[in-house]
Amino acid sequence: MMTLNRTAIFYAIALAGFILLPQFIAVKYYLHLSVLALIWVIAAQGQNLIQGYTGYVSIVQAGFMGIGAYSTALMGIHFDMPVWLTITLAPFVTAFFALLTGYPSLRVKGHYFAIVTLAFNMVIFIVLMNFHQLTQGEAGITGIPKPGDNNGMFNWRDREVYYYFVLIIAVLMTTLAALIIRSRIGQTLIAIRQNEDLVGAIGIAAWKYKLFAFVISAMFGGLAGALYAHYQSFINPEIFGVAQSLDAILAVIVGGSGTIAGPIIGAFFVVFLPEYLRFADSFRLILYGLVLVLATIFMPRGIVGVTSDLLAKWGRPKR
Repeated sequence: MMTLNRTAIFYAIALAGFILLPQFIAVKYYLHLSVLALIWVIAAQGQNLIQGYTGYVSIVQAGFMGIGAYSTALMGIHFDMPVWLTITLAPFVTAFFALLTGYPSLRVKGHYFAIVTLAFNMVIFIVLMNFHQLTQGEAGITGIPKPGDNNGMFNWRDREVYYYFVLIIAVLMTTLAALIIRSRIGQTLIAIRQNEDLVGAIGIAAWKYKLFAFVISAMFGGLAGALYAHYQSFINPEIFGVAQSLDAILAVIVGGSGTIAGPIIGAFFVVFLPEYLRFADSFRLILYGLVLVLATIFMPRGIVGVTSDLLAKWGRPKR
């Protein structure tokens, strides 16, 4: 009970911090990065469901973000659907493609599954890049509308307004991820991560739960992509490649795999760290990779794991 109370207090303080954050940001560019980080929180929470809790590394989360981004944009352009409706439908469109690919992909395990999802991300990227009639290719799609209308109560072009909108969605999706993990389904996913053969031996169809985690993870990614498209008002294939899928994986690893708080911390880490390394110019990516490799080696449980160990050590009574 004490642990539960501490966790609730931590999340309440964190939420209050996020609510007050725009009031302390003097440079609007950092508010822009904060919006992007919150979008990545949603994508990373989805990645965490399949990677952190189920134990399957999927290298296709950015591809699913691309499907969500392009589906919401194309539904609005070609079918004149309202923005709210296209954002709502985008995760379900993404889920459809995840179902088509998830069943055959999850028949393999370990590194083979990662390779299959990597190939799927490359296929998505190639289609987005070369299907000019639908996606406009490398030029991308411009003029994607913001939510709401010009005469509404909120000015959706204001970054602060969009920040709070994405914050609400990120909180809801993080809560949903926590509810899934606390449910019987979530406990089964954790059991699959720990010993999939044992789960199968007691008569549980593990593939159904793995497929569930994969599809829900894709829906998180699709929603994140849709929010990104309407925030930037422009999308092109370059931002939905394999490198961005690796960022989703690293957000989970660095923040803390198999924890709810980990993807939140990791998402801000992978968005802000490259910006702070811009002073290094051509060495920026090298330094970025070095920091991530060192973090993976010396912090295998991520920032959340290290913080938990330190708090436990300080809270332990001295003899």
